[in-house]
Amino acid sequence: MRILIATGIYPPDIGGPAEYARGVEETWRNAGHNVKVLAFRFERKLPSGIRHLYYFLRVLFSLRGATFVFSPDTFSAAIPALFASKLFGKRIIIRTGGDFLWEWYVERTGDLALLHNFYQTRIPQFNLKERIIFRLVRFLFRRADAVIFSTKWQRDIFRQPYTLNLEKCFVVENYYAPPTRQDYSNILKNNRIEKVFVGGARELKWKNIQRVKEAFSRLQQKGVPVSLKLETSSREQFLKDMASSYTVILASLGDISPNTILEAIQYGKPFILTRETGLYEKLKDIGVWVDPEDVDDIAEKIEWLADEKNYEEQRKKVEAFTFAHSWEKIADEIFDILKGRN
Repeated sequence: MRILIATGIYPPDIGGPAEYARGVEETWRNAGHNVKVLAFRFERKLPSGIRHLYYFLRVLFSLRGATFVFSPDTFSAAIPALFASKLFGKRIIIRTGGDFLWEWYVERTGDLALLHNFYQTRIPQFNLKERIIFRLVRFLFRRADAVIFSTKWQRDIFRQPYTLNLEKCFVVENYYAPPTRQDYSNILKNNRIEKVFVGGARELKWKNIQRVKEAFSRLQQKGVPVSLKLETSSREQFLKDMASSYTVILASLGDISPNTILEAIQYGKPFILTRETGLYEKLKDIGVWVDPEDVDDIAEKIEWLADEKNYEEQRKKVEAFTFAHSWEKIADEIFDILKGRN
């Protein structure tokens, strides 16, 4: 089988779509399939519109002999890939990650809207560019042969505003790696003086960093020995930071199925996670959950987990979580969806 993967980012780029593209690519290639990855290169330097046209032409000239197109994206790469695929009569499967439109809106306006009610309350406030993006993404979901969500939570948020056809919408869970456990005693010893919480987040408004920083500041003023370390530019360094940290915290305004938390579980790390996530039902028994709009709640949960007795209880819960979802399983599920769309 010949597969074309259309993605805006690919390692060494950092991000969930980049890792997803590489994960399925390597799996399909190892299974003997002919796989070509088409990631953004020169087009990153081009203005919007011209960038998409240039990528459309690249996809167009790469479709010869392709069985289907797979895009772990919902706008920048997926829209041009959709038009090229339909022009050549090729099937295309889209896999959603975050929500590009919501993220864009929050960054532009500074309006800290929660993802789960964003489309119910903010559509009238869209500017022209956001209205165009909204209509293009809705067109994408209608015309793609299949749309994959990593959680039912996101699918349900998108269902009404994007008028989803549920018959071609599927849930394929994110990648859950096998456990890579750390030496607990060394971690506590190294973090006893100052307990380092890895934030795993760039300073984007939807990541809610200012409220998280305020919570840490309050605790530090009380003398609680905690500190916050944010994501570095290197994925390898970030994983090292996580492995040597006390715990992980994400209190964003919405996170569909954050890789940072799944990696924390892989390393046996207790974690604090926003309640605004598609992972709640899966992980509700092993996580510490916060209201991202409530600084008091965030501070309270940080202080609670800074207690080593509570930390040990949470560590045991995480250690007992053994669910795994391999790239092989993900790739097979995508093939099953493809077969069902024949």
